[in-house]
Amino acid sequence: MPTSRSLAAPDEIRAYLIDQLNLALCRPGMFGKESELALRMLIDHLSFVECQPEALAEQQRVWKERGAWSSTGVAGVFRDLIPERYYEYGIASVYAEFAHRRGWLKPDRVLDPDEHAVLRGAVRQWAGEDRVWTDVVDEFGIPSMLFGGNNPYYGKTLSYLTENPEEPMVSFHLWNGSAPGAEQSWPPPHKEPLLLALRFGTGSFRQTFTFTPEGRRRLPVE
Repeated sequence: MPTSRSLAAPDEIRAYLIDQLNLALCRPGMFGKESELALRMLIDHLSFVECQPEALAEQQRVWKERGAWSSTGVAGVFRDLIPERYYEYGIASVYAEFAHRRGWLKPDRVLDPDEHAVLRGAVRQWAGEDRVWTDVVDEFGIPSMLFGGNNPYYGKTLSYLTENPEEPMVSFHLWNGSAPGAEQSWPPPHKEPLLLALRFGTGSFRQTFTFTPEGRRRLPVE
């Protein structure tokens, strides 16, 4: 005779999935070499719990219209922009923008609107020179979201946002690796990751990127 088992309440299930999604966003490496699949699965489950199972498919259509979606997902687009086989931190930042609009994101801090406006107004010109991880934090403070760990041997993405999901998230894409096509050296060649590009805006995905001089030099060869 089967035993009676209680099930978690819908709100508990939703809260659990939100926690798991934020963990997958901030530490994508913990979810395997193709962490984008884990992000899609968690978002699918959350959307189902919220009775909107079509939400991710609709977002993918928007990404495709903007040039942020390929046959291999967001990952395929980043391969044409960042010299890394799988730039999981940048991928996570794109999904985080969607999570923020859905009310799922749990940032470490939020900027006030004035602070965020100043950042947006200055950052493209600021990226006209080569920068590294500490330069970003020294200039703009602790990020709202850190995608990737604190180990300087690895790349990461730092993002800054406000409570208003309509305000664009400003993301700084940092990299610490070998030249395209070369074997990964260890330890990596730089003491801390280099800023290759910053990204914000809602237009054409490629046009939302501002590359530093180092980022332009390291754009993958077509």
